Amino acid sequence: MAKNEQWPPLPPVSTGLRGRCPRCGQGHLFNGFLTLARECEVCGLDYKFADPADGPAFFVMMFVCIPAVMFGLWIETAYEAPWWVHLFTTLPVLLLFCILPLRPLKGWLVASQFFFKAEEGRLARPDEYPPAEPKPQAGSR
Repeated sequence: MAKNEQWPPLPPVSTGLRGRCPRCGQGHLFNGFLTLARECEVCGLDYKFADPADGPAFFVMMFVCIPAVMFGLWIETAYEAPWWVHLFTTLPVLLLFCILPLRPLKGWLVASQFFFKAEEGRLARPDEYPPAEPKPQAGSR
């Protein structure tokens, strides 16, 4: 039996957003806030395959930071608020809405890499391609 056959495929959303192992769904994916563990303490899955890179930061910037900055701009234009109002309104909104989603998004991306067996792209040598079947020429029988 292959190594992963004993584990049923788990959806990346349910395991990743909860910070659980993408193979067994029980072990922890993180050691710290954003630090990946070396391996799962339950099933022993090695997390060396995981490389979400800047994906979580990109999603947070595109879907959370822009509305949060627009909130601050709205307060400024609508009320001409002094700097200390922004300190108590805009800054907490930016920090909460930009930092908190990083961990679930990183977990989801790592779990998706495992689920879809994503790996770094590589070039295949010509001798690795299967031999091409000759195409029948038009008019020949």
